[in-house]
Amino acid sequence: MPLTPLDIHNKEFNKGFRGYDEDEVNEFLDQVIKDYEMAIRERKELESKVGELSEKLGHFANIEETLNKSILVAQEAAEEVRRHAQKEAKLIVKEAEKNADRIINESLSKSRKIAVEIEELKKQSKVFRTRFQMLIEAQLDLLKNDDWDHLLEYEVEALYEEREESKV
Repeated sequence: MPLTPLDIHNKEFNKGFRGYDEDEVNEFLDQVIKDYEMAIRERKELESKVGELSEKLGHFANIEETLNKSILVAQEAAEEVRRHAQKEAKLIVKEAEKNADRIINESLSKSRKIAVEIEELKKQSKVFRTRFQMLIEAQLDLLKNDDWDHLLEYEVEALYEEREESKV
């Protein structure tokens, strides 16, 4: 059991024949008591501080553990977001490629259809040109025909007289 200041204070020494000076010993013991009490107080204060610091250390250890867990969760979430974004990007690219292929195929189909229509219009324009040319040539032939000259020689009076005679 440790020595207390009260034990030191109550300690009595036997007096011997040429022993120590009693006042000096008492004075020294008083000084030892004071120093010992001060050491005990300091020890209690230090123990109290150690307790507080241990609590704070435990608190900070909990915070550190929580932060480490939070960092791990954040890293996992970031990795999940990255993976999800990559999947979504791949899907978008595939969809865009499909749309591009569809648009290209539609465009090719339309261009082929337009090319066929252009060829058909060319054929129709050739037929129309040929028919129109034939019509104009036929009309020119009619104009060049000698019947026009014969009509100009035909007299209107003779025609009138013939009609009159036929009525009688």
